[in-house]
Amino acid sequence: MKTFCKCLLLCVLFASCSKIEINDDPIIGIWHHTVKTATNTNKLVVDSEEWIFNDVYLGRFHGYKNGEVIFLTDFSWSADNGIYKVSYPGTDFPDDYVKMEETAEGIILMRTEGKLFAEKQD
Repeated sequence: MKTFCKCLLLCVLFASCSKIEINDDPIIGIWHHTVKTATNTNKLVVDSEEWIFNDVYLGRFHGYKNGEVIFLTDFSWSADNGIYKVSYPGTDFPDDYVKMEETAEGIILMRTEGKLFAEKQD
């Protein structure tokens, strides 16, 4: 009986373990944007921005000025029907809504209102 209980317990434990879902969304990776004007929509004075998207729907945003990180924060992201929402909890940054497009130069993220958000880095 003891052996049966141990086997039953092992079966229950084994069956209750779930597989880790693989997230292979094409947004995962590093995205970069060179800022053309003195300030961006977040009101930071930067000359470039970088987003690092990871597979657990989180990431890190960096703002650069003259090659030095002057601002960084975490973000979360989600996808719904080809539209990605990027949120910056704990900041006053507005959410970004972007969609992926393929161009002759590579893959880009465009804001839903039509402005360039970032370009995918290799």
